[in-house]
Amino acid sequence: VRPPLHLTPASRDPAVAEDWFHRFEGAGLDGVMAKPLDAPYQPGKRAMAKIKHAREADCAVAGFRWHKNGPGTLIGSLQLGLFADAGALHHVGVTSSFTMAERAALVQELAPLREHAMEGHPWAEWASWAEDAAAAGQRMPGNVSRWNRDKDLSWEALRLERVCEVGYEHLQGDRFRHAATFRRWRPDRLPRDCRYDPLEVTPPYELQRIFAVR
Repeated sequence: VRPPLHLTPASRDPAVAEDWFHRFEGAGLDGVMAKPLDAPYQPGKRAMAKIKHAREADCAVAGFRWHKNGPGTLIGSLQLGLFADAGALHHVGVTSSFTMAERAALVQELAPLREHAMEGHPWAEWASWAEDAAAAGQRMPGNVSRWNRDKDLSWEALRLERVCEVGYEHLQGDRFRHAATFRRWRPDRLPRDCRYDPLEVTPPYELQRIFAVR
């Protein structure tokens, strides 16, 4: 194998793998893979274990999307926000890790927060000034999916009164790289206290130090 392709480092030593797990995180790597030595790669099958980084964050719940199988009857995902230093509420991602029963229950639970939700909502005017917001560096929901341009990303606002704790892998820029995992509601926290500051940020790591070029 020659550059620009590189053979992935491998080891039988758990201590070495643990060192890689922590040291290479800053390069944006999800974690490490583990597999039986005699097992071949099996496309489309979960035959290998992926050990990922896991972190927690308290996020303001600013809206939701309906589930594709039950608009009006099932909640699809919650829209998550974090406040930046300048005071803008950034859309950092979604959490959709709910059972069908939980999705149905959320419809009733969140119903009161839908009333007059757009009054004073930080994202109330996003549709009319999305370009200005993007130019100002504020991330908003409802943009076209980068993976599927036909996917419906419309959302409904909720009054900014709820905070939830989610699990996430790491930040990619100013948003979660993948969908976050819902952990619990945080009635002891206020949405305005959900900020980027407490999030653990991993310093960048030079990729060439991982895949040394011989």
